[in-house]
Amino acid sequence: MPCFVSGKKRFMETNMSSSTLVTQDISTCSNEDLRLTSQVSDDIDSPIFPGLPDDVAKYCLALVAHSYIPSMGAVCKKWRSFIKSKEFITVRKLAGLLEEWLYVLTMDSEGKESHWEVLDCLGHKHQILPKMPGPVKAGFGVVVLNGKLLVIAGYSVIDGASSASADVYQYDSCLNSWSKLSNMNVARYDFACAEVNGKVYVVGGYGMDGDSLSSVEMYDPDTERWILIESLRRPRWGCFACSFGGKLYVMGGRSSFTIGNSKFVDVYNSERHTWCELKNGCVMVTAHVVLEKKLFCIEWKNQRKLTIFNPEDNSWKLVPIPLTGSSNIGFRFGILDGKLLLFSVEEDPSYRTLLYDPNAPPGSEWQTSVIKLSGSCLCCVTIKA
Repeated sequence: MPCFVSGKKRFMETNMSSSTLVTQDISTCSNEDLRLTSQVSDDIDSPIFPGLPDDVAKYCLALVAHSYIPSMGAVCKKWRSFIKSKEFITVRKLAGLLEEWLYVLTMDSEGKESHWEVLDCLGHKHQILPKMPGPVKAGFGVVVLNGKLLVIAGYSVIDGASSASADVYQYDSCLNSWSKLSNMNVARYDFACAEVNGKVYVVGGYGMDGDSLSSVEMYDPDTERWILIESLRRPRWGCFACSFGGKLYVMGGRSSFTIGNSKFVDVYNSERHTWCELKNGCVMVTAHVVLEKKLFCIEWKNQRKLTIFNPEDNSWKLVPIPLTGSSNIGFRFGILDGKLLLFSVEEDPSYRTLLYDPNAPPGSEWQTSVIKLSGSCLCCVTIKA
């Protein structure tokens, strides 16, 4: 049962029996088809595919290759609304079509310009993202939520004056566009942030006047609002956060109640809405990522070892990092195909990207990767979409 839908640039013929998709140039469409599309695009309440149940039509859209999805978003409001939704990612996941992409914020060799570049599952450069709206910032947070990239708050310097921000921007890879989300209640920078159970949490940091913060906010994508929740027991800044077992873990950084760097781990139970405390955390972490339900990080005092945290027994272990390039090189983490990538924070022609496979036989966990970025790595996240 073929189904034809025309669009501004392309139309798709969907064969329900074979689940194949064929794209054709719109020059083959009639004027009547174009008039129909124009009418549909203005009606958000219209069917996704005329003549098909919406659940079947949604599955048809989800089958389209990722590279064509941004074009589909321009066909009509109904399609765009579905592609933007969490349901679209869910349907693609059920169909086994989610693809893994590495989003890397890189800095040029002169340290003047940065941009987000996207690598595919093989590590090949796929695209450079459109420039994010708003002023250039530092001290911001990055979180992945429902297959989308969120860049949160930070501070900017305009005409010599620095200012903390409460802005939040979201990049949707399925539409290849940025949009502005609701502002946080408190402007901040150098804070911790993480996704837990489909919600985003931001913790501590510095505020508008440079004061250290203990406040905590949560973003609910269903209501599209930030709300203040129970604060930390003490102000905390320069810290990081991650999620284990539906709980928020806040580690590292400094606290106004401790001398030097804090070894305390603040743990938030999102079901009970309460904080508790562990006492065996890490300090001054320069890179961190969660892989295989464990936390991998590098501490400033020990750049040549992986520090691995197991939340099941709150234990830590150290794994030596083999030397490639300069012994003074720093790292940022990336995850691709269940393996840990160590990118250089500075350009070093002699450095080859290291790869750590936690599931490899003992003695063969470390390898080198052919993946090479266009500049030094500032931060990196993995998105499945």
